[in-house]
Amino acid sequence: MLFYILYNAIMYNNKKKERFYICDLLDNPAVPYPSYYVLSSSMHKNEMLQTAMIALHSFDFSYYETARNYEDIFAMFHSGTFPIYKEKYIVGYFGNKMMYLESNGWKGMPSTEEIFKMENWLVC
Repeated sequence: MLFYILYNAIMYNNKKKERFYICDLLDNPAVPYPSYYVLSSSMHKNEMLQTAMIALHSFDFSYYETARNYEDIFAMFHSGTFPIYKEKYIVGYFGNKMMYLESNGWKGMPSTEEIFKMENWLVC
C-alpha cells in the first residue's frame, strides 16, 4: 500500500505546472477573466489549446459551429483539439474523463442535463 501511495505521488504530483497568461496570446482580450491558466509544460506548448484560448478570450467563434451530435464533440477530442462549452469553458478529454479548464487548471466535468444539450457545445 505504501508503495502505491509513493508511486502515485511521484508520477502525478511531480509535474511542474506554471501560469500561462492570456496577455501572452492576445494584446487586448475581449474576455479578460481568467487572466491566466495553471498548466503543465506540455499543455503550455499545445498549439491546439492555444487556438481554443484565443477563440474564447477574443470571443471570436467564427471557426466554430454548434455540435450536431456527440460524435462531433468526440471527433474533436480524438483529434487533439478542444471544444468549447457554453462559450465559457475549454473542454479536454484525458484518460476517458471530460475536463474543463479554469484558472487553477483542469477540473472534472460534472454530469448534468446541460452537458447533453448540443446547443451548449461549439466544435470546429
